[in-house]
Amino acid sequence: MAGKKDYYEVLGIGKNATKEEVKKAFHKLAHKYHPDKNGSGDSEKFKEASEAYSILSDDKKRAEYDSYGRVFGGGGPGFQGAGPGFDFSQYQDAFSGFDGGFGFDMGDIFSDFFAGQTGTRTRRGRDISIDLEISFKDSVFGTKRSVLLAKTSVCEACQGTGAVMGTQMETCKHCNGAGKVHETQNSFFGTITMVQPCRHCKGAGKIPKEKCHTCRGDGVYKKQEEIEISVPAGIEGGEMIRLAGMGEAISGGQSGDLYVKVHVAPDPRFKKDGPNLVTELSIKLSDALLGTGYKLQTLEGEEEIDIPAGISHGETLRLKGKGVPIARGKRGDLVVKIKITLPNKLSRSARNLVEKLREEGI
Repeated sequence: MAGKKDYYEVLGIGKNATKEEVKKAFHKLAHKYHPDKNGSGDSEKFKEASEAYSILSDDKKRAEYDSYGRVFGGGGPGFQGAGPGFDFSQYQDAFSGFDGGFGFDMGDIFSDFFAGQTGTRTRRGRDISIDLEISFKDSVFGTKRSVLLAKTSVCEACQGTGAVMGTQMETCKHCNGAGKVHETQNSFFGTITMVQPCRHCKGAGKIPKEKCHTCRGDGVYKKQEEIEISVPAGIEGGEMIRLAGMGEAISGGQSGDLYVKVHVAPDPRFKKDGPNLVTELSIKLSDALLGTGYKLQTLEGEEEIDIPAGISHGETLRLKGKGVPIARGKRGDLVVKIKITLPNKLSRSARNLVEKLREEGI
């Protein structure tokens, strides 16, 4: 990673550090270098620590960083100072439940530390990750699977509004229709005034006169939902399928995503080699010498294959267009590796015939 920041070095941890160790290291540096802390504040070092934490605390980003020395799609949010553009809510999880000896939850302060200066930030539900096992044949040709998940989903009765259909909307009395409230808190940074979405109307500024009876006005509720997963042809074991918006729903925000990790059950007869399928066919010695036709069991049924006379052990035959589907309706090939089986015992007549062949130099 020459010429690039070493995020492990920035946080002062080893590459085998656990997520808890990453979090603790960031806590320490955040308290030490936060720009609004008198005396020891350092915005540049705080920015580096924040960026390092945003990468190393995320399993996917950390795996990309460890493998390639960078994160595709950009790094962490970065520190922009106390002005517009800085989003401290990315670090709420790091401080959740941590009071640093000051008697309050750091997550409560840092989650909205610069609220009102960053513009409206869309709230997002949690992503869900599941595993799906499919057969080798389904991995070659693709398939559709349905899974039943218990998750927080958008209420179908009110379409996520939280209101009985057709009911009147009233101005929220808690925020006077503004959709946000100002709160003042004392911290070791001093007195902080924060702007937060109103918890009662969820930032909408209005509340229904009659709440939805199914979700009790939340717009979302936990239920079992059947989700159809389309598995593409040619998928490899370990690959991920992303279903946007099929994760956990959240009131007043957008749903997270569903990530499906695919596991492919092995097939004793076939293996993939890029777009091709590879299999073995055992034939008798006499058929190898004289040639014949064989019925080969493929993933799609029986196929007739011609064995040419004089074929050798380990030689391959190729069935065009019988492999893995690829772009624009094309397919790879089915490669058949020939194995010549020899008898364990010979009858007297067979032995005499083989001896005659040997005399002829065969």
